[in-house]
Amino acid sequence: MNNNSQLVLSTAYFAPIQYYCLLLSDGLDIVIERHENYNKQSYRNRCTVYTANGLLDLVVPVAKSSEKSKIPVTEVEIAYDMLWQKQHFKAIESAYRRSPFYEYYIDDLTVFFNSRYRYLYEFNMTILRTVCSLINIPFRALESNSFINPDSEGIIDLRNTIHPKINQQFNNIAPHYTQVFAEKWGFRANLSILDLLFNTGPEAKRILASHLYIPNSEQTLVIPNEAK
Repeated sequence: MNNNSQLVLSTAYFAPIQYYCLLLSDGLDIVIERHENYNKQSYRNRCTVYTANGLLDLVVPVAKSSEKSKIPVTEVEIAYDMLWQKQHFKAIESAYRRSPFYEYYIDDLTVFFNSRYRYLYEFNMTILRTVCSLINIPFRALESNSFINPDSEGIIDLRNTIHPKINQQFNNIAPHYTQVFAEKWGFRANLSILDLLFNTGPEAKRILASHLYIPNSEQTLVIPNEAK
């Protein structure tokens, strides 16, 4: 790594838009933490999509052996004793089949609902690389070599900040774009990257880039004025 500040993220399942904005942050080394313990009820195994009935969380079930405390995230195994892949695919199809770019991208994503990955971390990383390729943004994230101490100099730790239960400032200034069900339920910010991809297609990269994060002198993140 170089001498840039390090922005540390957790692994995530079809991560929220904020996560992908961070991947484009200027002057930062992006690091995915692979040596943390698994954190339940987080984006590590869930995402949020926008359906005709409102928001819906899609949760990847993990094996019971992976639900014990302090299990390394790389050892968390995905459970297949129920047909969650079929359920997720149907939910995504129902939510986005009327969006402008659903047909353009869905074939590239179908593999994640047809193939069985053993480990959640490997599954998520493959999704991340694929989505970056579809959006045409560089995949420059590194994976940690050991657990990163959040108190270390130059560390911006967002492993547990980007979280479904945390009211984030980002939601108030998140980029707006056309959503299929916005007329019925209003605009919903910071959903899964799937929402942005299916609704905006090639414009997704520009939208993400308009909300780049940059580090300030206190090693926290600020959003450029033009994105506010």
